[in-house]
Amino acid sequence: MSGTGVGIGQRPETRRQMMVKMLWTGIWLVYLSAPVSDLLHGGHGVAAVVLGWLGLAGFVAWYLALLFRTGRRNAQEFVLASLAVLSAESALLVLTLGREWLVLFVYVSIASGAALPPRLARWTVPAASALMAGLALVVADGTEYIGGLLIPALLGGFAMTGVRELIRTTIELREARARVAQLAANEERLRLARDLHDLLGHSLSLITLKSELAGRMLPAHPEKAAQQVADIEQVSRQALVDVREAVSGYRRARLAAELAGAQVALAAAGVTATLPAEPDLTGVPEESESALAWALREAVTNVVRHSGARGCTVELLHRQTLDGPRLELTVEDDGSGGAGDGPGNGLTGLTERLEKAGGTLEATGTRHGFRLVARVPAGSAADIGSVS
Repeated sequence: MSGTGVGIGQRPETRRQMMVKMLWTGIWLVYLSAPVSDLLHGGHGVAAVVLGWLGLAGFVAWYLALLFRTGRRNAQEFVLASLAVLSAESALLVLTLGREWLVLFVYVSIASGAALPPRLARWTVPAASALMAGLALVVADGTEYIGGLLIPALLGGFAMTGVRELIRTTIELREARARVAQLAANEERLRLARDLHDLLGHSLSLITLKSELAGRMLPAHPEKAAQQVADIEQVSRQALVDVREAVSGYRRARLAAELAGAQVALAAAGVTATLPAEPDLTGVPEESESALAWALREAVTNVVRHSGARGCTVELLHRQTLDGPRLELTVEDDGSGGAGDGPGNGLTGLTERLEKAGGTLEATGTRHGFRLVARVPAGSAADIGSVS
């Protein structure tokens, strides 16, 4: 809450907010008019009046302190001890000065409900009310006050237990909201890191290959070198567009586009590619298609950069499993580079992408190279076969 207000479960942070909360709490002290009137017009001696004022001031101060502790992780022993002191002080004032002081037990009951958890308050609130009723039977004309004070003591005490739980729940919700915001920020950073790795890794690898080709073609074949330089410019421009879209969160990879890109990248690396025809993805969830497209991009990037392969085969199959239809992408090469000694950032990020789409990833070495298999839910897609 902005300004001078203090929200439920939110502790005062400024002096002005403290004054506002103190004023709001102090309004309910108007019911202490009976003890104040008794001190002013009750005909007590000077010593009794002085002690009465001191007792009333101490009671109010301790009562407010307990209320301002509401919702905090208090030591219950301290709260119980404070309530015992307030009860003893109230009983002493009632027995010494008369029935007008019975109203103090209403505040003891309210403080019990505000400062103690419900499992304890359900005992302390009735106990404070019972002690008040017992003293009302002892002091002169006290029975006349039982009806007017017993119900407020019980209702006020148990109402404050509800307020306390509301404050506690509000604090927990505020903390949970902060955690959710932090997790969302972390997820967004992770998404951006994955996208930038996949996008730039692929594009920069292609740029490097074409730059090497252009360098070998000069000066003997300037026209072919110029074509490679033009391709480099096109790839660079597309990479810039992809990065901007990834940062904005709008980019969704497509299998058809990634198959075409894989053909270009593998050809530029001198790798003989066997790719499927453009697939029919009718009914396949967009999230599944996007996850497989990223898997294809990462796999081809690894083939180009690490494997030293001479050939690469890509298959796209539709399989029926016990968990429903699955779309399966297999990328296998005959190189010796593999995936390294362990899963890198690319495969780790790819695994996370596939799991988010409900899929799985397998990356294993073979006798003649390396194989990556990605599976995602296929929905109601038509059968997709591989084309050699």
